[in-house]
Amino acid sequence: MRIFVTGASGFIGTAVIRELRDAGHQVVGLARSEASAKKLLDTGYEVHRGSLDDLDSLRHGAEEADAVVNLAFDNLGLQTDFMESVRQDQAAVEAILGALEGTNKPFVNTSGTMPLAFLGHLATEDDILDSAFPRVGTENFVIESAARSIRSSSIRLAPSVHGEGDLHGFIPGLINIAREKGFSGYVGDGMNRWPGVHVLDAARLYRLAVEFAPAGTRLHGVGDEGIAFREIAEAIGRQMNIPAQSVSPEDAAEHFGYLAMFVSWDNPTSNVRTRALLKWEPTHPGLLKDLDKGFYFDTPKPLQ
Repeated sequence: MRIFVTGASGFIGTAVIRELRDAGHQVVGLARSEASAKKLLDTGYEVHRGSLDDLDSLRHGAEEADAVVNLAFDNLGLQTDFMESVRQDQAAVEAILGALEGTNKPFVNTSGTMPLAFLGHLATEDDILDSAFPRVGTENFVIESAARSIRSSSIRLAPSVHGEGDLHGFIPGLINIAREKGFSGYVGDGMNRWPGVHVLDAARLYRLAVEFAPAGTRLHGVGDEGIAFREIAEAIGRQMNIPAQSVSPEDAAEHFGYLAMFVSWDNPTSNVRTRALLKWEPTHPGLLKDLDKGFYFDTPKPLQ
């Protein structure tokens, strides 16, 4: 298949397009900047110039493709205007789905597991949230588009998609905060849980979704079902030779900054249905093992 991929030059996107190409697919990557276009061209991929707010370009890319994978999202909106990033994402998805309507072509969207923390139980693929939650409205819209003859699916990614090359995700952010504060923090007793997934396992899931996911399918990009946040903080502390210690809920906003709203969420998430449906088995190291390898700490990287 000829597959149009947004976010193709990013950390996750790079793994996804390599997985797609290795499986024999032709990849066309969306490139907003000259640097992104050069990165894709230098590694042998076709480039489609445009951006998430260039809706005509998105429509054209979708019309010319046999399938679309949407990975692009302005994560820096977490530090600036997150709701504007959500609105941009919604508009981009609507434009792509409009181009795919009636074609039965695959469209694989990206969302996250974090909103499922509000359920208060182990989240499964059958759990559906109200569209009032940020990004959930887009996910629900994607699933509903199956009724428009689009083979749509949405992958809820764990908050930590980890692996070598991860420079701007939650884990590098936590490491930068620990470096600045002199200790690796967790909120309260730190027993709230975060799921995680290795980037190469996530990439394989995207390929399987393109190839096989039924229309209207929610999938969980989760390897580790739920790691106690305290264990994550302790693993970071070990590598940096600094203590891991509790931060009170009252002090969390000052300590963690833009990450404060997430670090205390309890987000255990099951992948049982996803694994059974697509015969997907995560095989790469979990988050704690990746942290123990040390590559996250080789060179200090500011979150940009």
